[in-house]
This record gives sequence, structure tokens and C-alpha cells, in this order.
Amino acid sequence: MLPDVPLPHPTYFPAGLAMGVAFIFWGLITTWVVWLVGVVLFIAALAGWITEIRHEYKSH
Repeated sequence: MLPDVPLPHPTYFPAGLAMGVAFIFWGLITTWVVWLVGVVLFIAALAGWITEIRHEYKSH
């Protein structure tokens, strides 16, 4: 039997992070604008995900 460990709530931030990585690599072969969008998306998704996890653990 598995122990009762609380799981984190579902979130869209990992998908945003993956999209940011895809745009970064796509931007490396196309144009710097796509690369910049990827970097901004990556940073925003990472910051949002970390913030959400910190608030979730703080509330427990």
C-alpha cells in the first residue's frame, strides 16, 4: 500500500516551460525574435511554477 503523500495541484506551467524551450531552439535556427519570445516564456513559466510550488508548500 502506498503512503499518503499529498500531491501538488495540476498546473499549466510545465507546458509553458516546454513551449519556451521549443521556441528557444526554433529561434536558434530562424530569427532572434522567436528566440526572445522563447526566453521570455521560459522565464515566466519557470518563475510562475516556482512561485506556485513555494506557496503550496508554505500553506501545508
